[in-house]
Amino acid sequence: MLVLLPPSEGKATGAAGAPLDAGALSLPGLAASRAAVLEELVELCAADETKAQEVLGLSEGLKGEIAKNAGLRTAGTRPAGTRPAGEIYTGVLYDALGLASLDAAARKRAERSLLVFSGLWGAVRIGDRIPSYRCSMGVKLPGLGALGAYWRAPMAEVLPAVAGEGLVLDLRSAAYATAWKPKGEVAGRTATVRVLQSKTVAGVEKRTVVSHFNKATKGRLVRDLLTAGLEPAGPAELVEALRELGYAVEAEPPAKGGKAWAVDVIVTEL
Repeated sequence: MLVLLPPSEGKATGAAGAPLDAGALSLPGLAASRAAVLEELVELCAADETKAQEVLGLSEGLKGEIAKNAGLRTAGTRPAGTRPAGEIYTGVLYDALGLASLDAAARKRAERSLLVFSGLWGAVRIGDRIPSYRCSMGVKLPGLGALGAYWRAPMAEVLPAVAGEGLVLDLRSAAYATAWKPKGEVAGRTATVRVLQSKTVAGVEKRTVVSHFNKATKGRLVRDLLTAGLEPAGPAELVEALRELGYAVEAEPPAKGGKAWAVDVIVTEL
């Protein structure tokens, strides 16, 4: 099972480990593309704070992120023995996922299964040692263009092999989904998940997509799969596994082969 996650826009700070060793990151086939994005991001942030703020879409309160980006080459990463990238990313989904509190067996499954997409790194494993940074997939760098489009070619080269032969559970937000769209045989064993909140209004059920419910539920269901030791072989098995775990699930198999399954998880309260 391969689980595709979005990052968090905010990142944990205060890492005291060794500086970034880009050559040690997983998915080495992305190394050249990572180097190009890192070089342009660092140079942009070191040279022109006003332009960097505009390009990165940062508010006045987040201007400190520019200096952080400018120092990425020497910034500390999370120390060895932790789940470095997994602890850099914060927010609702990662709070619900609770990587730090997983038992040893679930932690190993997480390190093997989880892949976090990133505007800067393309994609990383939770054990990769990366510094805190600010660069969303929606950023358009002056030299490289829109990062979602920039990453498509290198991702298409690397990720089909990373996907292996099992389920691809796609929990990415729309911006990060632009960087790689599973195709062909891989798409046929991919499940995209949407979380809907169900409310009854005047006796009529209404379902809506709510960001907080969406992120928290996705984090919880990944944690539940990891702690239960469940690794579904494909989308149909995923639906069965989630129902066994107590989730209300509705699934729509694709009308033809080579397309991802659409899986809705229905929640009534957080």
